[in-house]
Amino acid sequence: MANTLTAIVPKILAMGLLALRELCVMPRLVNADYSRDAAKFGSTIDVPLPTAQTVTDVSPSNTPPAPANTTPTVAQIPLNKWKKTNFFLTDKDMKEIDRNQSFYPMQVSEAVRALANKVNAEIFAEYTGVYGYVGTAGTTPFGSAVTDAINLRKALNQQLCPADNRRGVLSFDAEANALALAAFSNFEQTGDMAVKIEGKIGRKFGVDWYADNVVPTHTAGTASGTLINSSGVAVGDTSVAIDTGTGTFVVGDIFTVAGDSQTYVVTAAVADVSAGTLAFLPAAKVAWANNAAVTRKASHVVNLGFHRDAFAFANRPVADVEFKGGNMLEQMTDPMTGISLALEISRQHHQTVWEFSILYGVKLVRPELAVRLAG
Repeated sequence: MANTLTAIVPKILAMGLLALRELCVMPRLVNADYSRDAAKFGSTIDVPLPTAQTVTDVSPSNTPPAPANTTPTVAQIPLNKWKKTNFFLTDKDMKEIDRNQSFYPMQVSEAVRALANKVNAEIFAEYTGVYGYVGTAGTTPFGSAVTDAINLRKALNQQLCPADNRRGVLSFDAEANALALAAFSNFEQTGDMAVKIEGKIGRKFGVDWYADNVVPTHTAGTASGTLINSSGVAVGDTSVAIDTGTGTFVVGDIFTVAGDSQTYVVTAAVADVSAGTLAFLPAAKVAWANNAAVTRKASHVVNLGFHRDAFAFANRPVADVEFKGGNMLEQMTDPMTGISLALEISRQHHQTVWEFSILYGVKLVRPELAVRLAG
């Protein structure tokens, strides 16, 4: 089988990578600058994180001062996602692929599309750690003005997000609203013809805008009437006792506390707010008073604005995999996106099974560099 498929396998694998390059929106927007050496399923990738620095006075002396100690930190991304899709090609299909360079069975395209949607969705699923929040739950952004883009920029600035490499990913509804706004689409105001010609927002208000079909919706808990049950909540705390009220908090819920303008995200579910402990991030920015009201944000579509370094995506060729019984395995890495795709082939009765697979891991490593634009 290896001899008869030698010319076909590279073609299908290259076609799959080209399709994946177009469909995988999020991996192209987040930080994927990691080694592309082969790795095993379950391996971890270390992502170095910067540490805060302090500034001190310069005091000339004949004795140089000891350098300040810094403790490097890393976020570990487990390569714990190994996803596949498969499809069948008849002998007639394979002959056509071999004969015609442009022949590309629709089922192959659908297999790649399914993988791309899965990868996009799993990067998006990391939103549950994002605490930055602007917009109105239940109201699609950009309904009548560009205020949402301005508020998103403001929130990113307040969270000290670098001004470069900012990306925004919208639902198709939010993108449609944005395209209808003169401030986004009129050449007279933007100097950009691509919006009207290509239907792409492009870079506006310091953000590169994209749209995706797997933008998630956060279904909030039911907590209502919740109060802080502690008089000693200090700056820097990441949990607090709560009481009164009814309902639940779920991971990813956004809330505010009376007397504090910061938005916080719930990091552990609370089954009963009348007698529970609320864990959250970021650490409390101000001291909270006993019986201060806790207000939960409603369910919302999670459009995102973020710096590329907020999320990390690690994708590797599969290492140390041995295939027997007549199967073939070929792997290829896209030089533009760094995405590695594997293709395994096995023979059945008058047809051949082709299986695309991808090994990867994702993680929100710097939540301070991301903001939800609620819809």
